Amino acid sequence: MWNDPIVEEVRAARNAHAKKFNYDLRSIATDLKKQQTKGKRKVVTLLPKKVVVLPKSKVGKEN
Repeated sequence: MWNDPIVEEVRAARNAHAKKFNYDLRSIATDLKKQQTKGKRKVVTLLPKKVVVLPKSKVGKEN
């Protein structure tokens, strides 16, 4: 099987970061958010999309 060295490097970095937090997803996410706020890049937050409720279909129903 062919291995991409860049993908392997990213996976190793991700694993090392997760290991610091004992693979606890909540702790990992909290740390990533802290890093994001300390960073100098602009962070874009989009509004959630509105849910569209479609009318019930009458297909297959007898009158």
